[in-house]
Amino acid sequence: MFKDYLSLALGNLKHRGLRSWLTMLGIFIGIAAVVSLISLGQGLETAITGQFSTLSTDRLIVQNEGGGFGPPGIGSVKKLNNNDIRIIESVSGVEKIVPRILRTAKVKYNDITRFEFVGSLPQKQDDIDYIYESFSLEFESGKSILASERGKIVVGNDFKENNGFDKDIRAGNLLEIQGEKFEVSGILKKTSSFQFNRAIFMLEGDMNDLFLIKNEFDFIVIQVSNQNKVQEVASEIARKLREDRNEKIGEEDFSVQTPLQAIGTVNTILNIINLIVGGIAAISLLVGGIGITNTMFTSVLERRKEIGTMKAVGARNKDILFIFLVESGFLGLIGGIIGAFIGIGLAFLVSSTANSYFGEDIILVNISWTLLLGAIVFSFIIGIAAGTLPAFQASRLKPMEALRQ
Repeated sequence: MFKDYLSLALGNLKHRGLRSWLTMLGIFIGIAAVVSLISLGQGLETAITGQFSTLSTDRLIVQNEGGGFGPPGIGSVKKLNNNDIRIIESVSGVEKIVPRILRTAKVKYNDITRFEFVGSLPQKQDDIDYIYESFSLEFESGKSILASERGKIVVGNDFKENNGFDKDIRAGNLLEIQGEKFEVSGILKKTSSFQFNRAIFMLEGDMNDLFLIKNEFDFIVIQVSNQNKVQEVASEIARKLREDRNEKIGEEDFSVQTPLQAIGTVNTILNIINLIVGGIAAISLLVGGIGITNTMFTSVLERRKEIGTMKAVGARNKDILFIFLVESGFLGLIGGIIGAFIGIGLAFLVSSTANSYFGEDIILVNISWTLLLGAIVFSFIIGIAAGTLPAFQASRLKPMEALRQ
């Protein structure tokens, strides 16, 4: 019996051809939006989480509150300095302090000039080792810079190849930075953080000379002795810095950030994005459902004589009801399957385009088979729900009235 229902439903959908495809258009859009945006959102969440994976829960970051979206050191209200370091040192629970500098520099190699981020390494060897350990940095080739060496740099893995200089960079090569030549001492292994993959590191003394920096830092890495008291230490540091600068709460020109706060902020943003995505998809699916309902109502009107004939030869109300529900369900199912594949394709297209533009695997596509199956099943349910009223109307038609019209 079910095979007969299936055959009738597929035959009717095929007969209506173009109208069936147009009916499914709303479902295509809705499911494609769900699959593509959520897949991209999950991939983006993985990528962003990777940026914070290098930060341990027992470390704090104090940095300038600058204007705009540039890196530390650009448009800041007030630079961190040695006085701030002395204040932080006086806070109970602070175990280690490592100030850092970050600048954008003109880098020339193979007669090609680009602008790249340059970060400082501390002047003490144990602090240099601490930075490598803190951010899980390892070398793929070459070696680290010793605290006693000058004129040398360490570069991220992206500089090894496809770096925009049309020539691979290897340990021992010379790069011209701000008009001064520096030897590449080592190349770091690829990390989950694109910031490290695309950065150049040199000793703080070299950076001070190169950029004419004196008694200023862009951010300070702080090791806390007890990770269970990170928030208390952060609050005390903020309080003392406000006191020294005579600033009120909410008017600080600095920030004290814990890794948990950073991750929490990112998760909040991603949740808002997912909510917006859900809203867009819901509207598209609603439009698709209305389209299915309209098509099924039209089908009932066009097939009144057919319905009357089937009832005259013994078809029951539930048989007619089931035939129309199968048709509407198939509209939702086929629309869901095609929409899911379109969504995957769109997700890969957006990811590939964005990554090609930035030259970095920033946005990844995270395909969840549970999501795909759920989207298709939901689309099928939408189809059945949208066809319920027209199917019920068809099943209630009286044979003589249907044949007479």
